[in-house]
Amino acid sequence: MKESYLVLLLGTNLGDRISNLTIAKSKLEEFLGSIEISSKIYQTSAWGKTDQNAFLNQIVVINYTGYCLTALDRILSIEAELGRIRNEKWGERVIDIDILFFGDRIISESRLQVPHPYLHLRNFTLQPLKEIGEQWVHPKLGKTIVELCCECPDTLAVEIFDF
Repeated sequence: MKESYLVLLLGTNLGDRISNLTIAKSKLEEFLGSIEISSKIYQTSAWGKTDQNAFLNQIVVINYTGYCLTALDRILSIEAELGRIRNEKWGERVIDIDILFFGDRIISESRLQVPHPYLHLRNFTLQPLKEIGEQWVHPKLGKTIVELCCECPDTLAVEIFDF
């Protein structure tokens, strides 16, 4: 994976989910850079807090040359602009944008952990990652995305969303 690649997971389970993803991608390109790769859109049941609507998820890879904390601030402002309200952990959301990887960097800040600390535990993250980068290596765990998929304890079904 290129050093300047910012790998993001977009998720939504409220409102017009396709529109939420489309607008979020447009805002990401406006504020962070061009999207170089996008996965298909996947649907899955909610993870962590299961009594809510199904999520649509998509991975995007942006060619980004700035600081990761600057990217985080821009992402948080995009989420807020699109109506994200943080009421409860793993709760419903109009949009959620998680930083999964920033090249092969390891970042440990009070506000940000990269690679994302739950990446290897979630099928809804690993399946779209496998689609676009099955041989990418997790810089902390030293395993490919395929290996992480095989070891993932999450049994929620992840299906390509046809719309």
